[in-house]
Amino acid sequence: MVEVLSHCAPKAMSARRFRATAGHAIGILVIDIAYPLAPGNVANASTFPFPVLYKILEGVKPEKLLAGDPEILEVLLTGGRELIARGARTIVGACGSFAYFQKAAAQALGVPTYLSIMTLVPLILQSLRSDQKLGVIAADARAITPRVLDQCNVVARDRLAYASAIDAPEFAKLLTAPEAFSSDVCEGEIAALAERFVAENPELGAILLQCSDLPPYAARIQKVTGLPVYDMS
Repeated sequence: MVEVLSHCAPKAMSARRFRATAGHAIGILVIDIAYPLAPGNVANASTFPFPVLYKILEGVKPEKLLAGDPEILEVLLTGGRELIARGARTIVGACGSFAYFQKAAAQALGVPTYLSIMTLVPLILQSLRSDQKLGVIAADARAITPRVLDQCNVVARDRLAYASAIDAPEFAKLLTAPEAFSSDVCEGEIAALAERFVAENPELGAILLQCSDLPPYAARIQKVTGLPVYDMS
């Protein structure tokens, strides 16, 4: 008599939702603008060693996003849900200023949602000594408002120092004269800016790159400053 072991018996396949394509667990929301995207930028697919999905949020322009225009939220949620329907299991924002909508998006989308690298600020601060600060290099530091910090649960705001990448002339060309932009020139200017930033703020223990256009220069920034550098890529 042959005994049928329970672990050998066929099991019914649990209910699952199948799709026409698979293997892209990360969905990335992108602003509606065309300009140079160097490898390392979240919006450049070659940045990642794995497949990702993109959704361009039509009508979401930089000026509207930097102002935290509330009309963006519904467009963002629709885009996030589309990415989830296509197979994304995590939603990421390709601009630091998506932080304006972090809490509402995380609540509504129902999957892990990281609309901005600013969501990592509390974690990074925990890793530093209490007398150290986190240096935030933003596209324009004026865009990091109390509302953004509220959305990202940043409490220890006195432990943040800021620098603006738009103070580097080549970086500013990304939006004003993209056809004349040179990534090599920009890298040198951003590295010099970071070096000055650290010299003027010796209490910095790490650097965070708030803007998704800055990660292509993260290695150079780390080299010239000697500090850990965090970015969205």
